[in-house]
Amino acid sequence: MIKVLESLNDEQRAAVLATEGPVLMLAGAGSGKTKTLTHRLAYLVQEKKVDPTNILAVTFTNKAAGEMRRRVARLLNFDEDNTQYMPFLGTFHSIANRILRREAVEIGYSANFLIYDAGDSHALIKSIIKTMQLDEKQITPNAVGNVISSAKNELIGAGEYKRFATGVLQEAAAEIYPKYQLALQKAGAMDFDDLIMKLTVLLEENEAIRTKYQNQFQYIMVDEYQDTNHAQYRLIQLLAKAHQNICVVGDDWQSIYSWRGANYENILNFEKDYPKAKIVKLERNYRSTQTILDAAGAVISKNGARSEKTLWTQAGSGEKIHIVQVRDELEEGRYIVQNIQTLINNDSHLSLHDFAVLYRTNAQSRSLEESFLRYGLAYQIIGGVRFYERKEIKDVLAYVRYI
Repeated sequence: MIKVLESLNDEQRAAVLATEGPVLMLAGAGSGKTKTLTHRLAYLVQEKKVDPTNILAVTFTNKAAGEMRRRVARLLNFDEDNTQYMPFLGTFHSIANRILRREAVEIGYSANFLIYDAGDSHALIKSIIKTMQLDEKQITPNAVGNVISSAKNELIGAGEYKRFATGVLQEAAAEIYPKYQLALQKAGAMDFDDLIMKLTVLLEENEAIRTKYQNQFQYIMVDEYQDTNHAQYRLIQLLAKAHQNICVVGDDWQSIYSWRGANYENILNFEKDYPKAKIVKLERNYRSTQTILDAAGAVISKNGARSEKTLWTQAGSGEKIHIVQVRDELEEGRYIVQNIQTLINNDSHLSLHDFAVLYRTNAQSRSLEESFLRYGLAYQIIGGVRFYERKEIKDVLAYVRYI
């Protein structure tokens, strides 16, 4: 137990030790939630002697799942590649995929069903629009795909969506949706949204299957709970109903995926869903200075519906935050470059590697890149492609040169 609990602060330790019953872990930014989750998982196996196959841990990205798997394996001295000794750990989609392949016959599929990615779905919807002789400029495959995806996230099937459709796009989507699902079925395929929707519907309608997985998953942990949509919320609710040993981790302050169906109220309503829930707040920040935490807290305090947290750190107050108002994106880029140059010239210990420029959307990189190029400062785009190296920009430039 010493190894699993060592290096945890008091709140993290409390979250790890609270294994029975519903637990809401409100984890502020930079508070070590991944560490707490992995230690909690290891504690269940090592100290509570829970069979790893009786634990379900859900993350939102494959990267997060992989990191958690590595950390748990390290804590327990397990082979991370040997899933036989590891908890049922993965994203919502990967877990739904694993279960549905076991139970495929129950929903009229074979165990080797196909999974259509975004490109496959786009092509299929496009062919249906063409067959229906609809105006593809008005009713685009992307727009229809988004409508169908939203419907599935709300657990609204193809047969019932028409009742909710309003406007030209939704009414067209209501006609396309059943044809799309029929085509998927004939191809022995599902799209990503089907994975979660079909599993949720299966659990709701099939008591034997529902009981089977409720008995298997005696302990459930969900990361980034503020980003769950209705289908994901309902799926977890069904699985956790028997044992109620559910621990959700998240922070409504960091909810940024409402545009794709996420409902931050899921985390705010956790205590209503589970009246006996224990609340643990991870408020110590290991990433930022107090000045940054106070500024972020002041902004989020304007939200009407939110959880109460007071983030703090031992990293000191740090430098003040500077707000600079500029006329346009050109002056913005010039200011950033010149400020970096000034700081480097005044401190011999600084280099370009010590600076990062964050922007809200990829489209904003163009003016910034032009400023760096103009002043001869080397830069690297992280998680993206340089503006002038993007395929669509290269195509446009090639066309301009041609004409």
